[in-house]
Amino acid sequence: MPRLVVEADGGSRGNPGPAGYGAVVLDPATGETLAERAEYIGIATNNVAEYKGLIAGLTAARELDPDAQVEVRMDSKLVVEQMSGRWKIKHPDMKPLAAEAARILPRAQISYEWIPREQNKHADRLANEAMDAGRLGRQWEPSASTAALDTSAARALATPPPSGPPGDAAAGAAAVRAALATTTPPSAVVAPSAPAAPAAPVAQPAAAEPSKGGTQGWGPDMGPPATFVLLRHGETALTPQKRFSGSGGSDPELSPAGRRQAHAVAEALAARGTIQTVISSPLRRCRETAQAVADRLGLGVTVEQGLREVDFGAWEGLTFAEVQERFPEDLQAWLDSPKAAPTGGGESFAAATRRISATRDRLLAAHAGRTVLLVTHVTPVKILVRLALGAPPESLFRMELSAASLTAVAYYADGNASLRLLNDTSHLR
Repeated sequence: MPRLVVEADGGSRGNPGPAGYGAVVLDPATGETLAERAEYIGIATNNVAEYKGLIAGLTAARELDPDAQVEVRMDSKLVVEQMSGRWKIKHPDMKPLAAEAARILPRAQISYEWIPREQNKHADRLANEAMDAGRLGRQWEPSASTAALDTSAARALATPPPSGPPGDAAAGAAAVRAALATTTPPSAVVAPSAPAAPAAPVAQPAAAEPSKGGTQGWGPDMGPPATFVLLRHGETALTPQKRFSGSGGSDPELSPAGRRQAHAVAEALAARGTIQTVISSPLRRCRETAQAVADRLGLGVTVEQGLREVDFGAWEGLTFAEVQERFPEDLQAWLDSPKAAPTGGGESFAAATRRISATRDRLLAAHAGRTVLLVTHVTPVKILVRLALGAPPESLFRMELSAASLTAVAYYADGNASLRLLNDTSHLR
């Protein structure tokens, strides 16, 4: 029996808010894209959009070959578990969507697999393209190459291979590749995703699942989240002067005011009594802040290199006005694009985002269901907040983050995040 892979995703900017889905059908033998689907669906929740993406992906697979064995890969734990029959479907909005998806192909032809969001980028990109199109008042339309690809792939899959048994997967893939050779190739070929690691056990679903974008959506209880309490270090001598102070500068120590702030936040966190682990940036101001808290809580401090501040290159130790005077073009480029780096080999926001995302994922894997204090800097905290909210890069310049402030983000088992607190300084008053 021939095999197909469907990867699907959906998103909502507001949850509920402007929503869209994306789905792609892949040849598992070659990783070639056989079909793409995306649509802006108006105001809806993330879960509705994800189910719509699944329906579109299964429909596209059926159009290509109604007898194919289909492997569905999604980063929505909710949809995967509900469609696999392991979780009950309680919400009335989900039941008709799940029933519609179940009618598209026989259940025996479909398997479901949860994958991390990083492995679902193709479908995620299509969903975002659809939402962007909706923002402009139009529907998503496939490129000419994608439309040609859809047609040729369907024709190839509908034609028996020249040799071998009718269901031979290799011969079917060869027929598709031969047809694709006569068309314009897709803009990007997506390699087959690596098998996902077994998911950690989660609690039996009960009520509601946090949604992508950080607000409460519909679905099961995902069990206790991993909560990152993000503490910006206390003041240094450079902080009140608002000087660039990254990982490439003088590595200043806490000022007397900063040490008082560290002890104040330590008392506040001790009163809350929820911190189970303390992890710090390697820079001195963070290690000193973290140690003050850890001593009060009776915990140790683990140093994590990925939590360091951005390297500001030649701007280290300068004020914004001084940088604007000495490096006006470089500063403007940095403000305009996250890919631009500070003068003299500094780290761009794009590079920092990749580093911090990888650090986040590594720490989440190691601390599932726990409350962890991450003592770090302005940029890492803002990037983690931006990613949790799905906000654009320019949002980094629109957040206030005071010295010794607390921010908190909860991360759930299906990859969704919820911003719980931002720039809390009540313990300093």
